[in-house]
Amino acid sequence: MDFGFLTGDSAIFTWVILPILIFLSRIADQSIGTLRLIFVSKGYKYIAPVLGFFEVIIWLIAVTQIFKQLDNFFYYIAYGAGFAAGNFLGMVLEERISLGSVVVRIIPKKDTSELVKVMRSKNYGITLMNAEGSRGPVQIVFTIIPRKLIKELEGLINQYNPNAFYSIEEVKNVSHGISQPNNPILRKPKMPQLWRRSK
Repeated sequence: MDFGFLTGDSAIFTWVILPILIFLSRIADQSIGTLRLIFVSKGYKYIAPVLGFFEVIIWLIAVTQIFKQLDNFFYYIAYGAGFAAGNFLGMVLEERISLGSVVVRIIPKKDTSELVKVMRSKNYGITLMNAEGSRGPVQIVFTIIPRKLIKELEGLINQYNPNAFYSIEEVKNVSHGISQPNNPILRKPKMPQLWRRSK
């Protein structure tokens, strides 16, 4: 393979450095864009516009470089690869941050008393509901928790009520919880101006 096109500083910049920069900038703007959409869906109206500003600025920089040399195939590859990697990185970052709350519905296949006792001892706010399943009476357990506690709760379910059916759904807003003021599960994240204080 002939690598003669890499001779000279301008050629190295055009064929190597600039595609890498486009790739990295596309990762940055797409990661920010993914986080922005997540913040919008969760009602963080002060952070989302700021992220949107940086997202579009970085996007314009990357697109401008592509339009300057429409015949450079490497730019298109770098742009597309950066877009894909940015989506993945944005979702990974969102999982790491663990923003927002989720509602968990648990339908155990056996008696719930032990699971409920443990959840209450750990300050989980729970609501019990008697229902009729396909195989007879069941007791549904409802709880709303921060996303960062999902793994902990799944561990409790698997330990104290194995094979229980449960579903997890996103919750945009939570207005009230159980009454304990020092409950760490209901403690709001330390982000200024993102939560309205209850009167």
